[in-house]
Amino acid sequence: MRIRRHLLAATVTLSLAATMGAAPTPAQPPPGDIETGAATAVAWQRIAVRTIYTEGLQAPPVGTLYLAFTSLAVHDAARAAHGNVNRSRAAVATAAHDVLLEYFSTTSAANLHDDLTATLDAIPDGPAESRGIRIGARAAAAMIASRVDDGRGDMSIVYSKPKKPGNWQPPEGGVMAAAWLGFVDPIVHIRKVRLDGPDRLRSAAYAEDYDEVRDLGSLEDSDRTQHQTDVALFFSFNPNAMFRTALCDLLTDEPMGLRRTTRLFSEIDAAVATTFIRTWRLKYDVGFWRPFEAVAGAAGDGNPATAPETGWVSLVATPAYSDYTSGHAAGTAPFATVLRAALGDDVSLHLENPALGTERDYTSLTDLEHDALHARIWGGLHFRDAMDDGYTLGHKTARRVVQALR
Repeated sequence: MRIRRHLLAATVTLSLAATMGAAPTPAQPPPGDIETGAATAVAWQRIAVRTIYTEGLQAPPVGTLYLAFTSLAVHDAARAAHGNVNRSRAAVATAAHDVLLEYFSTTSAANLHDDLTATLDAIPDGPAESRGIRIGARAAAAMIASRVDDGRGDMSIVYSKPKKPGNWQPPEGGVMAAAWLGFVDPIVHIRKVRLDGPDRLRSAAYAEDYDEVRDLGSLEDSDRTQHQTDVALFFSFNPNAMFRTALCDLLTDEPMGLRRTTRLFSEIDAAVATTFIRTWRLKYDVGFWRPFEAVAGAAGDGNPATAPETGWVSLVATPAYSDYTSGHAAGTAPFATVLRAALGDDVSLHLENPALGTERDYTSLTDLEHDALHARIWGGLHFRDAMDDGYTLGHKTARRVVQALR
């Protein structure tokens, strides 16, 4: 039996594909089966985004955990059911439904029931469908069991650092958002990526980053171009939902087979969630201040090359967690890394920001990463060092996660 390396608990479980006796793989499924199976997987990815973010109202970083739980269970189900398209479709839909229902029954039970009913109604009744339902239910149950008492929502974890230059402080009367996220049990056990931390306050590198974000990231009197402003505002929306929708659109137009589709989503989501966990631990442990605090407190940072500016406000509203490393990078870099490995760099993605009603088209993942990285500087939210190290963290984490899952 094959060893499962990706179900997060310390204990190792056996592959569902082995324990359930998956049918032999046919030499080549008919093209229609490939498209139908992939369409089911993509449809349930759209349902997951709706359930987690639109109905469940999860914060972008926290939502990545539930995307990972769903995608990993779905891929397990797809592998176990492989060999029959109707069995596979039923397994994928049931696994996704059961995982999402476990965590979002209060907000989404009725919609999830309707979604599953619609999927199963399109599958002929019979042994293949029934077997697929059982496979999907077991995959979901295994995932859910592996995440019991994993540290999610532990409100006893509270960020606190003394008020001094360089230390981020929560909003008055508030706390660090989702401080517990950095302490959650791993999605995948990998070797930790090492980073060198923020630049020292008295360094020339810090002064250079300080001047850049102060000049380009302010709400008023900024040196930004209109293009930079547009990019900064566009990427102020939840990147996880935006990228997922764009990828679903791409795979709807260019389907690539059920198991390949479920594997892609499982690797993306495991990599993104793993990066977010590490990012939040760095935000908690390092606690480096945000640009708006740095500009206001520059007189006390010990660096003669930085000058304070009264009333400086960032273009984009600053969230309630520290600068280092970037959460936006945690959503972007691993997504791009996994997708690049699967499809190459020249991937065309149509992104939409529903909050602003704007859209942007990218024909390469390199260009997407470039704009997403600079958006957080031009928006006044991060120093460049937090972005650069965030991308390093995301790229390396993604490669290690993919290696661990295969």
